[in-house]
Amino acid sequence: MRQFFNPYHLPTAFPPQHQPQQPGIEAIMVPKPISESPSPEKPGGKLLNKVAVITGGDSGIGRAVAYSFAKEGADIVIV
Repeated sequence: MRQFFNPYHLPTAFPPQHQPQQPGIEAIMVPKPISESPSPEKPGGKLLNKVAVITGGDSGIGRAVAYSFAKEGADIVIV
């Protein structure tokens, strides 16, 4: 298997993903969810003066999208 440079020490292999109950408790998840990008990229402001309505923004994909849109300057509404 080819090795890639991983400066942020993100996981490269994942164990089977199963949660006996929903919603999952983030504190006990293995591996921990990565919601916010660890990269030091500067936001571009592409979404200034825009509003994003995000459903399910408390965890998972919705949470990551909310972080990304907010970094780009959008006003966020989480339902």
